[in-house]
Amino acid sequence: MDEDGAAGKAYAMEREPVASTSLKSVGYDGEHKLLEIEFRSLDVYAYWDVPLWAYEGLMTARSKGRYFDARIRNRYRYERVG
Repeated sequence: MDEDGAAGKAYAMEREPVASTSLKSVGYDGEHKLLEIEFRSLDVYAYWDVPLWAYEGLMTARSKGRYFDARIRNRYRYERVG
């Protein structure tokens, strides 16, 4: 968790539903560069230090699951938050 409480914010972040077979919803806090993803399995993960371009790329990707696998998964510090 971040000292400024950014991780705590992940628990209350609003997420937008997305059209994807693997992702259910996505939220982003640009101030803290915090990306939150709810998967179809209903697991929720927070990813820290994610730049805006990565979030925008995810949201505009034709295949959000493939984009996540190639550009986000295992590239940023993360924690399961739900």
